[in-house]
Amino acid sequence: MKEYSITVVETNNPTILKFETNHFITTGANYEFKNIDEAKNSPLAQQLFYLPFIKTVYISGNFIGLERFDIVEWQDVEDEVAQQLVEYLNAGEPIIIEEEKTKPVAVTVYAEVTPNPSTMKFVASRKIVPAAFEFKNIDEAKDSDLALALFQFPFVKQVFLDENYVSVSKYDVAEWDDITMELRELIRNFIADGKDVVSLNIQPQNKPEVKESQNQNQPAADLDDTSLEIIDILEEYVKPAVASDGGNILFQSYEKESKTVNVILQGACSGCPSSTFTLKNGIETMLKNMMGDRINEVVALNG
Repeated sequence: MKEYSITVVETNNPTILKFETNHFITTGANYEFKNIDEAKNSPLAQQLFYLPFIKTVYISGNFIGLERFDIVEWQDVEDEVAQQLVEYLNAGEPIIIEEEKTKPVAVTVYAEVTPNPSTMKFVASRKIVPAAFEFKNIDEAKDSDLALALFQFPFVKQVFLDENYVSVSKYDVAEWDDITMELRELIRNFIADGKDVVSLNIQPQNKPEVKESQNQNQPAADLDDTSLEIIDILEEYVKPAVASDGGNILFQSYEKESKTVNVILQGACSGCPSSTFTLKNGIETMLKNMMGDRINEVVALNG
C-alpha cells in the first residue's frame, strides 16, 4: 500500500491552501465541491466539510485545494488539516467514487428503402425488440422511449418496431434525402447508449408462436382449423417477405360463409400503394393455391 505524505503550499489567494500529495489521488479528472451535498461522490470532501471553516474543496491530480471562510487563519489550522488528510489517505479510504458509466453498445444502423415511398426502414446490427410493435401517434408510444423520441420530429407519422429494425413513416412535408441521416443517427445513438427500446411491461401486439392467435380479442383455443392453417402459412411464407420490406402482417379473422380472410398490415405495408397488389396477387393467390376453395378473398382492414 502507498504511504502518503502532505506538503502544504500557499497560493496567490490567501483563503486557499494547497495540500500536495506525493502520489496521484485522481486519474486526470478535476473536482470542485462547494458544499457537502455536491460532495456526495467524494467521502474525503464530505469529511472535510465537517470542518466549520471549509468553504470549497478542490481535488485534482496530486493535490487537495481548500478554500476557508474568514472565521480562521490557515496558520492556526493547516497542520491539523494536513495531519487529518495524511491519516485519511493512508487508511485507504476512498477519495472519489466514480459513477459507473454504461459502456456503449456496439451497433450499426443503415437505412433501407421500402416499397412504400412514405416509409423508410432502419436496420440495426442487433436485435432491439422481442416482438412487433406499431405506434400510430405519440400517445400510443408511451411505452417506447425510442418511438417517443422519433415522434418529436414533426414529419414523423408512424413508427413500427420489429426484431432488428425500425420503420418510420413520414408526412409529405419532408423529403427522405433531408431527414434520413438525422433519423439514422438518433436510432443508432439510442441503441448504442444501451437504452430499452420498449418498456418491460408493454404487451406484444402479436405473438411469435404460430399456434397462438394474433387476434388480440380471440384466444387460439377459439380458432377453427382453417384459421390456424392460415396463421401457419402467414407465419412461414408471408411474414419473412413483408418483414424484409419493413412491414408486418397479422391475422385478424376468417369468415367461413364468405371465405374471406381479414388481415392487418403494419409498418411499411400500411398505406403502401402496392399493398393491394401484394394482397391480391401475392397473399390471396398463395392462400387459394394452398387451401383451395376454402379461400375466396383476402382483405386488409387497415391497409
